[in-house]
Amino acid sequence: MSEFSSEWLDLREQADARARSADITNAVSAHFALRDEVHVLDLASGTGANLRATASLLPRRQAWTLVDHDAALLATAKKRLASWADTFETEGEALQMRKDGCEIAVTFTVADLAIETAALLDKPWHLVTASAFFDLASETYIRSLAKILAARRTPLYAALTYNGLRRWIPHRPADNQMAAAFHRHQMRDKGFGNAAGPLAASVLGDQFRLHGYTVLEGDSSWRLERGERMLIEELVRTHAVAVSEIGGVEDKTILDWVKVPRTGTLVGHTDTFAVPGLEQSSFD
Repeated sequence: MSEFSSEWLDLREQADARARSADITNAVSAHFALRDEVHVLDLASGTGANLRATASLLPRRQAWTLVDHDAALLATAKKRLASWADTFETEGEALQMRKDGCEIAVTFTVADLAIETAALLDKPWHLVTASAFFDLASETYIRSLAKILAARRTPLYAALTYNGLRRWIPHRPADNQMAAAFHRHQMRDKGFGNAAGPLAASVLGDQFRLHGYTVLEGDSSWRLERGERMLIEELVRTHAVAVSEIGGVEDKTILDWVKVPRTGTLVGHTDTFAVPGLEQSSFD
């Protein structure tokens, strides 16, 4: 699933890559260090940014399946990945790539994750991963995913789950009112039932712990400054649109808030790596 344009995903990709928790990326790399190859399922893959950010952490031979409900985004992902690779070949709809010494096979699957995730997980994956996805999913979806992965003892690497922290520079009195309304909007149905929104990171960790996983969490907040004006302005715009749609904030308050020239913002995210049987893993 993705409800975002390729332009928005491109705009945020550099900030996402920079924000990822080094502690979590190191943990992912250590966990798979002794494997020769890995098969990865990437949920809500968009334009393939998660593969580009994660491939260097994994063994030399990799097979990725990228899943999104938007066929156009997957087509864009194929183009972006081919451009990113050192060399590539196409095999029908699939890609065979080389990048920094890694051999990466990529297939692309159009699917509605709200109803097809269980079927997708019915294969022997070494890792399931997603980026900036679980705040759009419902608590019920997260609970079901954790149950299925636990039955298969499959690790999960979830990057950049929004955690509700948001600060604007300069701060204005209406910021808190706007944030509260934004969160109400975010917790509406995004295709999975009412979304977990800013609670998603904590729900994710709790559900996997209930299944005996060891859950590692790391801060991956955006800390944007003047040089990222375009991204800041787009965040302001989308924030205001969401608040206007949900109601509860006067139009004048929204308009005045939008007019404030922002020089920076902090947007809270959490990276999560959930691993079964960690006491016997490479983290010992």
